[in-house]
Amino acid sequence: MANVSVYNMEGNEVGKMDLNDAVFGVEVNEHLVHMAVVAQLANNRQGTQKAKTRSEVSGGGRKPWRQKGTGHARQGSTRAPQWTGGGIVFAPTPRDYTIRLNKKEKRAALKSALTSRVLENKFIVVDELKLDEIKTKKFQNVLNNLKVNKALVVVDENSDNVVKSAKNIQSVKTAYVNTINVYDILKYNTVVATKAAVANIEEVYA
Repeated sequence: MANVSVYNMEGNEVGKMDLNDAVFGVEVNEHLVHMAVVAQLANNRQGTQKAKTRSEVSGGGRKPWRQKGTGHARQGSTRAPQWTGGGIVFAPTPRDYTIRLNKKEKRAALKSALTSRVLENKFIVVDELKLDEIKTKKFQNVLNNLKVNKALVVVDENSDNVVKSAKNIQSVKTAYVNTINVYDILKYNTVVATKAAVANIEEVYA
């Protein structure tokens, strides 16, 4: 069973915490993690790109000049691709980029990502994160105390002040237990989670 230190908001170690091996001690499946990241990035794509082919551009029904005798190359329509205002060759059309993973694969990938952060000593547990006011500077001081910069901060419910205080810090993203994902866990250098958030993660994914 993995054992991590628990810190307070001043950056002082205040105890130890055992992590559930069913979530934080699984065998890391890199292929599954890769699939989850690719799927998430693909599913974020809108796929709304569109351009008109020559059959969709209005006009051009009349031959611009007669076939022979003008000295010009023969032309059948002013909406052919070589003309300004003509259609696009192999024009992009709307498409769905969705990649689907089943529920087991998603859960296994998330557990693998969390385990990898624990193994790399990039998983920090804080006894609690509470601010009495919305103040970016106060939250930045907490991060400085914990010696982290680019971090994913996982909070429990009733942490609105923390979430709002972190919004203006570009290198930090906050997430609730039900919104964490593989991409964010790997994107940020460190995962910072409250004890309550860790307990909720174990309850949901164990």
